Amino acid sequence: MSQEFVGAVVLEWDGQEIECASVSSDIATGKRLVKTMNRKGRAKGHALGVPDFKLSVEVPIPTDGSEPDWLKIENAKLTIVPIDGVGLREVFTGCEIETVSSKYAVDGAAMRTLSITALDRKLQ
Repeated sequence: MSQEFVGAVVLEWDGQEIECASVSSDIATGKRLVKTMNRKGRAKGHALGVPDFKLSVEVPIPTDGSEPDWLKIENAKLTIVPIDGVGLREVFTGCEIETVSSKYAVDGAAMRTLSITALDRKLQ
């Protein structure tokens, strides 16, 4: 049985598409345990919460000076596109960049790591 894997990752802002080298997402449901005073001495249940979407994205640093000002990016959209259109696209909207860090290696391309928070996630 062959497996299909995720293809391209694109960050879109102001009509400009920025190719990403890698992305990792951390999605928290926001649910929490409700501890109450009861006879059993155990938690009563769970409370619903607000989902939290955090992303870590690596982008190559271009040599031609076309790199955007990362700290000015607001309300961007990050799309994870499956290979050959098989499967669902994962779209994060309302993306804001919190931190930007750089990584330089002797044997590889220089990369920027972007810590991003998103307002919503949809599967399309």
